[in-house]
Amino acid sequence: MFSILISIFFGKGPRRGVHGMHRGVGPARDEARHVNSNDGAPGLTGIGRRHGDEAGRQASADPPAIEVRHLTKDFGGRTAVADVSFSVARGEVFGFLGPNGAGKTTTVRTLGTLVAPTSGSATVAGIPLTPENGVEIRRRISIMPESPGLYLRLSVTENLACFADLYEALDPGDRIDRALRAVNLADRANDACGTLSKGLRQRVALARALLSDPQVLFLDEPTSGLDPAAARDVHELIDALRRRGVTIFLTTHRLEEAERLCDRVAIMNTTLRTIGRPDELRDQLFARTLTVQTLAPLPDPGRVFAGLPAVDGWHQDGPAVYVLAVSDSTAAAPAVTRALVAAGADVLSISESHHSLEDVYLELIDQDQEASRR
Repeated sequence: MFSILISIFFGKGPRRGVHGMHRGVGPARDEARHVNSNDGAPGLTGIGRRHGDEAGRQASADPPAIEVRHLTKDFGGRTAVADVSFSVARGEVFGFLGPNGAGKTTTVRTLGTLVAPTSGSATVAGIPLTPENGVEIRRRISIMPESPGLYLRLSVTENLACFADLYEALDPGDRIDRALRAVNLADRANDACGTLSKGLRQRVALARALLSDPQVLFLDEPTSGLDPAAARDVHELIDALRRRGVTIFLTTHRLEEAERLCDRVAIMNTTLRTIGRPDELRDQLFARTLTVQTLAPLPDPGRVFAGLPAVDGWHQDGPAVYVLAVSDSTAAAPAVTRALVAAGADVLSISESHHSLEDVYLELIDQDQEASRR
C-alpha cells in the first residue's frame, strides 16, 4: 500500500577467531529553522535500496549524497564527535548506530546545519556544508526528529499547512493531500494532533518531512516507542522512499530494524568504530563456524575432524557438541557429515553459526568499554 502511495506522491575491526580451537586439523526560510508555539512544539529544519550490479554501478558512479571528512564537534571541554569520515551514496539507506551519547544526534544536527562543526568538512545533497550554504542545504533535506514536535491543538492539515507555508511550498494544498495519502492518513486530516496515538503522530511527522520532496531524509529514531504494527508501517514507508531514490540517513537503537532496512551501517561511539554492509561486518569480526551435535560423545573427535576440507580447527562445547572453525561452510559441511557417518556417529544436527548485527554492535561496544577501563 505505502509503495503505491509513495509513487503517487513522487510523481515527478580485526577478525575474531574461535577461542580454544585445536589447530592443525583443518527554500526553507532561514528564520524557519526553529519555531515555537504555545504548545511548545519545535519546528522542522528543511523541507530503492539499490538492487543488483547495475544499480550498484549507478550508485558508485553518482557523486555521494553525503560526504563527511574528519568531522569533529566539541561542546566546551567535551568532544561529542571526533574525526569522523564517511560517505553515503545517493538512494542509499544508511544506518547510524551507537549507544546513548555516542554522537549520533550531534552528527545529524551538524549535517542538517543546526550546529556548526568545530573542524572538518562535509557536503550534503551535493552542497558544501558552510554557513553561507545553510539555506540551500535546508531546501534539499528534511530532518524528522525522534519527538514529532507537532502543534497539538491544531489539526493534522493545519500542522502541515503551517510548515508548507514556512517552506514556501508550491501548491501547498496538493502537496499536503499527497503527503497525507503517502502515509495513509487522509482520513485523519481534520483530527487534532493531540488526539492521535504516538504511532499516528509519527506518521504526521513523516508527512511533514515529505512536503518538499527532499533529496536527503534524516530519520532520528523513527520507530521509538511504537508498537510492532506501527513500526511496520514506518518500515514500509522507508522501503517505498528507497525505491523512489530518496537517500535516507537512519539513526536507530533497534538493531534488527537496521539489519532489515539498511544497505550499510556505521557504528559510532564518539569516533567511527566501523562501517560496511551488515554481512561484511559479521565476516570481519566473527569466524565462520559449524556446530555439530551427536547422540553420544565421539571417542576420538580429533581423528574424525582431522584433514577435512575447509575445517581449520575445532573445540568441544558440551558432552556431544563440537564447534568447528571453517573457511567455507558449503565445502566443510558435506565433508564433516561424511566423516561422522564413517565414524559410526549418530548425528543429531549440523548447523552454521549466524551472527546478527546485534552481535557485531555488542562486540564493538564491549571492546570500547574494556579499553576505557584500562
